Amino acid sequence: MIDGGVLNGRLMGWELSSRGSSHIVCEPVPAIFIGTISWCFYCHRTDDDVLARPGLDLKSRQVATVAALTALVNAPPELDAHINMGPNVGSSREEIVEIITQMAVYAGFPAALNGMAVAKEVFAERDRNGTD
Repeated sequence: MIDGGVLNGRLMGWELSSRGSSHIVCEPVPAIFIGTISWCFYCHRTDDDVLARPGLDLKSRQVATVAALTALVNAPPELDAHINMGPNVGSSREEIVEIITQMAVYAGFPAALNGMAVAKEVFAERDRNGTD
């Protein structure tokens, strides 16, 4: 069985011990989630279960996620995070730009423009930090 937490850690660029994901500490629960769902369950359990499924490698999953978040338009923080994760699984800037460009046809030009704006910010931040 594949440990989705280890895959999630790889996607995030975390250095994980051989113990897998059991030692990952969740962030404090945002107030909006108190009384509704467990933030740890939401963040790690759901992602881990999906990432551990057979059929797609992490890069393919990341391509699908960037495309979906671009199409949604209303999720710039999540799109930012997933564009930033792309290089951790082998996606180049050019590939990320192409993914977003494809969304102009399927999700509309405004969605692609918003996605490109987020990508531009992510790439600039990575340049400033020297992470590419």
